[in-house]
Amino acid sequence: MTRDLVVRNIGKLITPAGRAPRLGSDLGVLREIETAALVAQEGRITYVGPESLLRPDDIPPGAPILDAGGAVVIPGFVDAHTHLAFAGDRDGEIRKRLAGASYQEIAAAGGGIVRSVAATRAADPDTLVTLLRSRLDEMLRCGTTTAEVKSGYGLETAAEIRSLEAIREAAQSHPMTLVPTFLGAHEVPPEHRDRRERYVEMLVSEMIPEVVRRSLATFADVFCEEGVFTVAESRRILEAARAAGLALRIHADELGGTGGAELAGALGARSADHLLFVSEAGMAALARAGCAATLLPAAAFYLCLGRYAPARALMQAGVPVALATDGNPGGGLSPSMPFAMTLACFAMGLSLEEALSAATLNAAYSLGLDADRGSLETGKRADLVVLRSARLLDLVRVGIPAVRTVVKDGRVVVRDGALGSG
Repeated sequence: MTRDLVVRNIGKLITPAGRAPRLGSDLGVLREIETAALVAQEGRITYVGPESLLRPDDIPPGAPILDAGGAVVIPGFVDAHTHLAFAGDRDGEIRKRLAGASYQEIAAAGGGIVRSVAATRAADPDTLVTLLRSRLDEMLRCGTTTAEVKSGYGLETAAEIRSLEAIREAAQSHPMTLVPTFLGAHEVPPEHRDRRERYVEMLVSEMIPEVVRRSLATFADVFCEEGVFTVAESRRILEAARAAGLALRIHADELGGTGGAELAGALGARSADHLLFVSEAGMAALARAGCAATLLPAAAFYLCLGRYAPARALMQAGVPVALATDGNPGGGLSPSMPFAMTLACFAMGLSLEEALSAATLNAAYSLGLDADRGSLETGKRADLVVLRSARLLDLVRVGIPAVRTVVKDGRVVVRDGALGSG
């Protein structure tokens, strides 16, 4: 199938542009081109600009034509934090949460992450791949073309390897680009809680070396939180991962101020995620390190946490702000980056333009992919979304399907909301 494509009759092409990450007030500065066209050859953008300036020589012979119908075109979304490699569900505990139970109370009663661990350990590899592909299909229909996917529901070497292999297999057979992250430090499994140091040692001396030997992950991540992994434990695990050649991410300051952001800055992590309780010192550490703050407003919403990350303060501190869905069975129930953007705007105080940059170019930066995707510029991957209307604002009209067509690497992969190029 050809990866050449011409997109014409674009009412308005809207994209972040230039060097990433976008910081401070520059986060909301977008390039807007009225009555635009875009050309892709071999999956990369070779022309983007006014359709009136498009020359016949710019168009590859025989390239398919996609008529945008006067609608807005934006970059494909980059979802920089998901937990999609799992089996089972947590429907019962979600109902308990709606009845007033806290995240901590549910976890203490044997729910939360460990419930998904039991189901995922019992799942065979084919089931994991099938489940993962189905979730990726949902994300693709919502306009996501690149996503980070974590392990973390195995919490033993064989099960973690199986999850990461499922991520790799899904990546090979699905249009979306996947970035795999090893999250063996998602929780201390029940069988190790009487001597948690044994599990930390297993992570450092057994799991990380095996993941690296098999080339199964780009990043390593740790859930640095009270009751999960301490700052000292997180440091040991992340330093071992860095020494083994993995880049670093960290769940930080979600349920309380633990110093996770300060640790992320000190270790040069690529991203610190959640950050509902990040301190001023933590913000400064992230800014100095150029560490992205990947914010997950849908998680705060579904977990009923009663607060959101201080997006505006992080921006003012010079921290690169990105957005993600936190897709997971307990607190990330929506696959939709437009929904994450909606909450970023109406609960965290971002403008629509800032949210778009955070969901595309800055999210790509948080994954180390900003040179290749996250904006519609010459030389980058032809990953783009055609909306159903000429209004960018329709992205945040919850319940109204905003995405009509999705293009990945120059190929139409969603047309009129349906998967496939037909």
